Formats: sequence, C-alpha cells, structure tokens
Amino acid sequence: MKHDFDRILNRLAKWRAHFAGWQLGTRGKDDPECQAVRDHREVTLLLRAEVNAISRALIENKVCSQDRFTELVCEEAILLEKQLEQRWPGVRATDEGLAYDNRVMDWMKKWRP
Repeated sequence: MKHDFDRILNRLAKWRAHFAGWQLGTRGKDDPECQAVRDHREVTLLLRAEVNAISRALIENKVCSQDRFTELVCEEAILLEKQLEQRWPGVRATDEGLAYDNRVMDWMKKWRP
C-alpha cells in the first residue's frame, strides 16, 4: 500500500500546536517560546513515528523478537536515566515521580524563579 508520505507526516505534525497550547496557553505563531515548543513537539511526534516503524520492521522481519526488543528498550531506558542523573546531580526518578536532593543542586540556582 502506497501512502502520501508528506501529507501524512504533515498531518501528524499539526498536533504540535495542540501540545504547545496545552503547555504554554494561547500564544501567537510569532511568539519565540511557542515556536520552540512547537518545534520540539514536532520533532518528538515524527521521531516517535519513525522509531515505531523501525521497531515494527525489525520485529516483522524477524531481525529481533518482541521480547528482545522490549528487553533492549528497558536497557536503553536505564542507561538514559543514569545519564540524566549524572547531568542533573541531585535529581533521580522514582516510581512516584522525581526526587530532588537540594543539598547537591547548585545548578538550579541559575534557573528562573
């Protein structure tokens, strides 16, 4: 089945406006902060579709089993979590949310109030 690649991806990318509005409230297209959020959401949406397609192709073509794929995703998530903890000392994820240790979070003093 042939798809209209550009049309389909452009339609998916339209969701960027919804997510930007949800995150920032109503803003004009010329608002720089809104543009940044829209751009980031678009990349995230398209990346999700691409990664899902690659994963599906690997599993359907028996390059990787569903169980092995799940195992690899878990391993990658654990590695990424460790990298984030190194990047943001004093912050770690728990099953309930993020835990913050203010004693080692000097980097946060530079954040906006």
